[in-house]
Amino acid sequence: MEPRTLTLRELNRTLLARQMLLERESIATPQAIEMLVGVQSQIPNPPYIGLWTRLNEFTRDDLTQLMEQKQVIRAAMMRSTLHLVTADDHQRFQHVLQPALDRAFKSFYGKRIKGLDIPKLIEIAKPFLEEAPRTKGELKNYLLEFEPDWDGDAMVYAIRNYLHLVQVPPGGTWGAGTRASYIPAETWIEGDVEAGDLRSLLHRYLAAFGPASVMDFQFWTGMVKLKDAIEPLKSELVIYQDEAGTELLDLPDMPIYEENTPASIRFMPEYDNLIISHKDRRRIIADDDYKKVFLSAARVLSTILIDGFVAGIWKASKKKGLATLKITPFREISLQQQETLIDEGTRLLQFIEDDVEEYAVEFV
Repeated sequence: MEPRTLTLRELNRTLLARQMLLERESIATPQAIEMLVGVQSQIPNPPYIGLWTRLNEFTRDDLTQLMEQKQVIRAAMMRSTLHLVTADDHQRFQHVLQPALDRAFKSFYGKRIKGLDIPKLIEIAKPFLEEAPRTKGELKNYLLEFEPDWDGDAMVYAIRNYLHLVQVPPGGTWGAGTRASYIPAETWIEGDVEAGDLRSLLHRYLAAFGPASVMDFQFWTGMVKLKDAIEPLKSELVIYQDEAGTELLDLPDMPIYEENTPASIRFMPEYDNLIISHKDRRRIIADDDYKKVFLSAARVLSTILIDGFVAGIWKASKKKGLATLKITPFREISLQQQETLIDEGTRLLQFIEDDVEEYAVEFV
């Protein structure tokens, strides 16, 4: 029997629903982060905006306090990029994602540390990091005292990769900047959870981003050559296909949303996983708009969603007592859409800049 074909708009509306973007949800912040399987945190502020755009009555303190209480941690996870995940999910899935971490490490630094005794390096670094959180610079200088002939930056990355370091607050919190201190996860995170596996990670991904292809899942994780490992898992999944005939996997109890389901205008932050968690991103951004959002040096701009799809970019700034939001639409938008963008954009500015007297939304 031929699998059901899902249209592009059905995939779009289903993704928005699973990402809590059709309507804001009234759920606890840790639950939301687990439903999203983490939020990308290359820089500190975007995860806060990503949760604000998804949740009712979310405040910056909600997330900061969870990080201070060690319930949410910042660490390298999917694609070996920094994510905010619950402590439980870090313990469940970090080892499952280790191949992605190893792959990124070898890609960046493999040649620069060929022949380095990694176990010996871990023995040197571990007591130093367990004693107190350390910055990358402090760790680098310490390692160079013992291994002066090796690349210091590569050694720091090796320790991050194999000792499973997490960042401690205030690193990663709103307005903290990029300076951060690190400590081994086993020292920072309290309690034990049952370890996950590839099957449970795939199920969590599909619940947040499905229906999706094996290539989509590989792209999100940063792992490769998963086709054979996933093949035996298909018997408990539903199989669809997209309009190009690509096989899509999904959980059997997850609904597919109709293509005419209303979709509210939304402001998405930089690096949001909504935009970057599929190999084929057409369900959320048109091919013609891709290079307007994805810049060189792996930067992903903040975007607006109109009718469920990326339709422009935005940037906030502050000067004296005025906060300004500049919106650059990719195509003509209606007066009603402009009014909605102004209303929602003003609320966003009030969330980002809560210490100014005036707010302005401009179209570029």
